[in-house]
Amino acid sequence: MILTAVLVVSLIGAAAAPAATQEAEAEGYSGAFIEFETANAAVNDYTVNGQVVVDSLRVQSAGEAGGSGEGGVGVGVGADSTVSIDGAAVQSQSSGSARASVAFESGAQLEANDNRRGVVRITADGGDQVVQANVSGDASQEGDGRVVVSGDDGAQGTFIVVGEGNISASGDGQVTAAVGEGGQVVYRQYDGERSDSEQQQEQFIQDGTAAAELFVRGAADSEGGSDGGDNETSVVTYDGDTSAEVTSRSESQINATVERTQQQGKVVIVTVAESAVQSAESLEVLIDGEAAAQANSYGEIQQSAEEGDEPRYLVRQSSSAEAAVDVVVGIDGFSERQLSIQDANDGGESTPTEGMDDGNGTDGDGETDTDGDDGSSGDGPGFGALAGLVALAAALVAAATRRR
Repeated sequence: MILTAVLVVSLIGAAAAPAATQEAEAEGYSGAFIEFETANAAVNDYTVNGQVVVDSLRVQSAGEAGGSGEGGVGVGVGADSTVSIDGAAVQSQSSGSARASVAFESGAQLEANDNRRGVVRITADGGDQVVQANVSGDASQEGDGRVVVSGDDGAQGTFIVVGEGNISASGDGQVTAAVGEGGQVVYRQYDGERSDSEQQQEQFIQDGTAAAELFVRGAADSEGGSDGGDNETSVVTYDGDTSAEVTSRSESQINATVERTQQQGKVVIVTVAESAVQSAESLEVLIDGEAAAQANSYGEIQQSAEEGDEPRYLVRQSSSAEAAVDVVVGIDGFSERQLSIQDANDGGESTPTEGMDDGNGTDGDGETDTDGDDGSSGDGPGFGALAGLVALAAALVAAATRRR
């Protein structure tokens, strides 16, 4: 089965923070980058990087929500920002590695991901859903599918409707979205004003081209609490046909597997702390060990995703307050591909089994060599000692002859 995909890689540094933990004394979640509390029918005080960005968030089935349209706020008639919903009760809450999930009685599912962008997904399971959030900043609408929230500190966040649905914003910071069954409302937070590159990533998410985001933390992120392992990565999937994971990492290389069960092209956005790589300025991308071509625009990356002519990657500096770089990779091929992001100047790590003699290792024929520094002559290892023994024996024979 042939597949095309796009991979976006962002490299940003982040401040140290404690590891994700489930709060025992109250319902909620507190992690390295995000925290929130859950009430009877709401998620409250959603915080990213120490700043509250959403005061409260509620979800209710469209049939029970009041407002415009017969039977409530329908996705076909538009989300009315003046509507106020009571919200369905929180049914259950769970947390895993760098992720917390909240299930509502309406059938909606909320997934909060513990990463630098604080990505939230609300999925409309169990029928059409209405999502309503009261935000801490000014909310402005961008078309039918996005609302941008701007905080007093200049940081921005974006609500994005994925699938059938629409979204609106009121002047008092209320955001209301109506989504059809199977659709999603996604929230992404930025350190500052979002760049053109990040807006393009939002477009990929909105139109369904984005399949997942993969976040890899670095040493600076891990100080003060993370125990490594699963908490070092955060994976956000935007459809049920894609899986992605980091399989190994070093200072000069990050290896990941991206797998899809469908053929169409997709976008995977991977955020990697700059401290997780040796150099963020000279990155290159390999697909199944073969170098991808470098693109000059998002359009060329989309061409790789849609037409599958060849793998391409794009490098862009992020506008984040932290040092950041985005690497966008278009992948074509089978359903499972191996992706490597590495320092182009490193040239890969050599091993003794590559047929090169390292001076004190294994040569190409499997024999072990020494480096010639043991004082032996150019005749080869051990011959200096043999010559000494021969000379000693000759001296003994000469002495014995003289005694006679």
